[in-house]
Amino acid sequence: MRLLRMSSHGKSSLRASAVAPRKSSLPADDVQSFRAALREVLSEKDDRGRVWSAAKWGVYAFYDYDGEPIYVGQTKEKLSVRVQRHLTNQRTDAVAMRVLDVFEVAEIEIWPLWQYEDLKKSDGAEQFRAAERDLNAHEYTAYLEAIDRSRHKAILNEKIPPVSEPITLPASLRRSLISEQTRIERGHPDIRIARRAETISRLAAVTRERGEVSEGLRRVLVVQAVRLAYLSAERLAFVEGHPIPDPAAIDVTALVGSVLHERSDPEDPNDPGDPEDLPEPDAELDLFSDY
Repeated sequence: MRLLRMSSHGKSSLRASAVAPRKSSLPADDVQSFRAALREVLSEKDDRGRVWSAAKWGVYAFYDYDGEPIYVGQTKEKLSVRVQRHLTNQRTDAVAMRVLDVFEVAEIEIWPLWQYEDLKKSDGAEQFRAAERDLNAHEYTAYLEAIDRSRHKAILNEKIPPVSEPITLPASLRRSLISEQTRIERGHPDIRIARRAETISRLAAVTRERGEVSEGLRRVLVVQAVRLAYLSAERLAFVEGHPIPDPAAIDVTALVGSVLHERSDPEDPNDPGDPEDLPEPDAELDLFSDY
């Protein structure tokens, strides 16, 4: 008796052998395309032959299909590790709490801080703390720039980076993570509206089920709802042949307060930053392997 199996393309085919397929072949085509693009970006080298994402310390940002900044973060464990953890559904607070929808990420930008490549805690507490303050300043500067570029002057960070004096950011690498085919399939406004509504529903469910969540998570729920409302209004205007609405029609600050600092302690220089940035045991992920 011949057995039928479902291929990764969703079609039935006769199973020629009992050999299980590689796990890397199982994701849908758009997911495999996304991960291939991510591998390529994370392998790029700068003009000095250094792999951009190999830096241990650095800052990163994600952008949506409109080029809108949606998330900024920092890491001390390795840029490639942190980025992969976000974008390949490995455990991160942002993904687990439904703050960040990987399907909405279309571009990435990274700022490596090569000056701290060999820094260790054993080099001295004060030196290490000074480096952490500098990392915070880089993240806060990237965050401010993201806020400034955002239509609604707000992004999806649950934790606002520690308030720091803005600095000049180093050279960065910004690249697309989606193919033209994926942009066509996922980028249609109706698909994005439905996906964003689903993301909000999941985030609201997390808030309801856990009950005791951060104010930042509730702020993200509002910001995401604003993004959904505007995208829907933009689509309506297009369908009706009307001018695209002004993003300023929705005043996020009036809804959630300032997004430039946390309300509890807006200028604490000793703020440890996002707890998500604490190193985890799985220092290296397997995005580049065949599982």
